[in-house]
Amino acid sequence: MELLYKSTRSNSEPVTASKAILKGLAEDGGLFVPTSLPKLDVTMEELAKMDYKQTAYEVMKLFLTDFTEEELKTCINNAYDSKFDTTEIAPLVKAEDAYYLELFHGATIAFKDMALSILPHLMITAAKKNDVKNEIVILTATSGDTGKAALAGFAEVKGTRIIVFYPKNGVSPVQEKQMVTQKGDNTFVVGIKGNFDDAQSGVKAIFGDKELAEVMNQSGFQFSSANSINIGRLVPQVVYYVYAYAKMLAKGEIENGEEINVVVPTGNFGNILAAFYAKNMGVPISKLICASNDNKVLYDFFETGCYDKNRDFILTTSPSMDILISSNLERLIYRIAGNDAEKNAEFMSSLSSNGKYEITAEMKAQLADFYGNYATEQETAEVIKEVYDTANYVLDTHTAVAAKVYKKYKATSGDAKKTVIASTASPYKFARSVMNAIDEKYDSMSDFELIDELTKISGVQEPNAIKEIRSAAVVHDTVCEVNEMKDVVKKFLGI
Repeated sequence: MELLYKSTRSNSEPVTASKAILKGLAEDGGLFVPTSLPKLDVTMEELAKMDYKQTAYEVMKLFLTDFTEEELKTCINNAYDSKFDTTEIAPLVKAEDAYYLELFHGATIAFKDMALSILPHLMITAAKKNDVKNEIVILTATSGDTGKAALAGFAEVKGTRIIVFYPKNGVSPVQEKQMVTQKGDNTFVVGIKGNFDDAQSGVKAIFGDKELAEVMNQSGFQFSSANSINIGRLVPQVVYYVYAYAKMLAKGEIENGEEINVVVPTGNFGNILAAFYAKNMGVPISKLICASNDNKVLYDFFETGCYDKNRDFILTTSPSMDILISSNLERLIYRIAGNDAEKNAEFMSSLSSNGKYEITAEMKAQLADFYGNYATEQETAEVIKEVYDTANYVLDTHTAVAAKVYKKYKATSGDAKKTVIASTASPYKFARSVMNAIDEKYDSMSDFELIDELTKISGVQEPNAIKEIRSAAVVHDTVCEVNEMKDVVKKFLGI
């Protein structure tokens, strides 16, 4: 049976999965959501015997129903190959009393690789299916990780170009070096004088510019997105939560049907929404624990039912979560509003004009599966040291936020269910913050000296992603004001 996708903001005609992937964002500014969430049609015992690629097919075939089996399996095989430094793709590692799902073994050592390794293949396949003759221009805002993962995925992919905007002073030195050294004639990286929310809002404005879209079309281009607003990003993320449960079962850590909790460090809300989708597909997940840093807009939302971005934007040591507009939350708001596009559009309009909206008591009651909390900068550093000292396991700053929030949840709830924590980045990506948390003596070292020291204390080999940027030349040095973003795009495309 074909699964179609509709916008969260209007009752426009539903589209196929391939069209939703190509468009990225609906024409009315809404996000595409499936008309229903499918149920797994294989048992957990069967999934427990499968590898990552096999699991990916069993999950993704239910969402991407207009892709043939051959097309989908080709996309999966091209994505989850030697770009990952482990054949497991997403290992599950026990440390202290939690199970860390390591999502950082791809080309850019962050969880974004899990979806952005496959998105280019899904997009090119979708273009062929829909007889698209235009060159696809991927336009993306990044808080640090999506940018490099998207650049790596789309570099030199025929029929595509990619433009990435990032906050010039809002990413880690390693994140920036990874992006500005990206090779590929079809790649373009721009630092903006602003924060991630400015970059994301600027990209959305460009997507919504009908006049520009017409000029692009006349010049043989069309926009699409690699951000988690694209359903082609979200669907592959559902896979690893299904895989994690199946692996727990295979290892004998849980009984079949036993509920687990999942903790996700959250910025744009896509990663935890994927866990919510997995739960609704039949994975026995109890609590969805949403972990924020000092930019705790989501924690406040779960506490009060009011989403309010009118607050100071705080730069933290977990920059990929330094976000005040969590775009993917819209998909959940639409759902708890009874799939009412008009009601959801009112909330989003209020967010756009007033910077906030408040859901009803009936809607808030539907969020019972979620628990929100946050970790301060000090708490984040303390938990990195604590887990290293007790379990000899090194967390990155984002995963540490999740670990601290899990400890808070456990202390207040007494809930002893087995728990999977999404480990979203390699500690190598945030080496200075991680090493300073373990011991302040490391602060005097240079970035690459720190990385050498991290290799020694962690016993984990330095990833290729770090080796590559040690001597890589800077290729991209464009910086612009937020209001210049559209002009920069036109210049790169020569229109």
